[in-house]
Amino acid sequence: MRADRLVSIVMLLQARGRLTAALLARELGVSRRTILRDVEALSFAGIPIYAQGGHEGGIALDEGYRTTLTGLNQAEVQSLFVGNHAQLLRDVGLGDAAEGGLLKLLASVPAQHQPSIDYIRQRILIDPLWWWHDTQPTPYIAELQRAVYEDRLAAVVYENHEGEVTERTLEPYSLVAKSSLWYLIARHDGAFKMYRLSRFHRVTLLDTHFTRQPDFDLERYWHEQGQRFLQSAEYYTFTLRIEEGRLGFIRWLTPGRFEIVAASAGWSTVEFKLESIDLAKMLVFGLGAQAEVVAPDSLREAVVAAAQTVLRMHEMGNEGEMT
Repeated sequence: MRADRLVSIVMLLQARGRLTAALLARELGVSRRTILRDVEALSFAGIPIYAQGGHEGGIALDEGYRTTLTGLNQAEVQSLFVGNHAQLLRDVGLGDAAEGGLLKLLASVPAQHQPSIDYIRQRILIDPLWWWHDTQPTPYIAELQRAVYEDRLAAVVYENHEGEVTERTLEPYSLVAKSSLWYLIARHDGAFKMYRLSRFHRVTLLDTHFTRQPDFDLERYWHEQGQRFLQSAEYYTFTLRIEEGRLGFIRWLTPGRFEIVAASAGWSTVEFKLESIDLAKMLVFGLGAQAEVVAPDSLREAVVAAAQTVLRMHEMGNEGEMT
């Protein structure tokens, strides 16, 4: 609804300051022209909002203007109580604060919305942690959190995904939790990179501070990196013919990594995209006689060769036991 969008524009400008029409359009899912019409409507309604062109331009509210329009509708109230991020917040020392804040928020919600909170909390829960989340403390998270807060340089020893260990000095900008894994976004030699916290071998905070790049936007950077990763990822593509009774196992093991392309007589033809042929072989062996390789021929040959090797090893083991 347009009224909701007009309120959202005012709240975004009040929270973030000057924003471009393009950014507001992207945030609210409308066109730039629609945002400009909305700004005009707000101005006619007496809101001290103005737009300025040029390189340093944008849309902003008068610096002395503050709105107390913070009433929440029922859906907005419900959304605040759906997620459970307690463990991730505990990782950065904010677990108790989050619980206390949620309790205060609950107490401040108008009486007419109180029943809907319990209703939604008993029906939907969003848990960002993996089932096999490591209960051990994330290494160096306290040191890196301090570096991020204080804009301090950090001398680190880091091992990349190929096993190469290097020493470098980083400008730690931000910490991000993705599916219960923590990442550091830092600048090194003028370029931003992502580092998985579990791969740090050593982190030493330096007494030197750095100046943050003023136009860095964490949410935009993370989104762009995610899109870049998906576009650049190289997958091993293969096709299996699988008994329909095992499709539940496939959905559990490889969500979003397969597509059923045909089905007939209790069997389904399924195309997969996994990281390597080794993972493909493991899947085939896990399915056993309830799957057969359709393509490529190289996977079928690799499975046969591996099966023969395993068979020989076990036959040799049995002969050793009999002697």
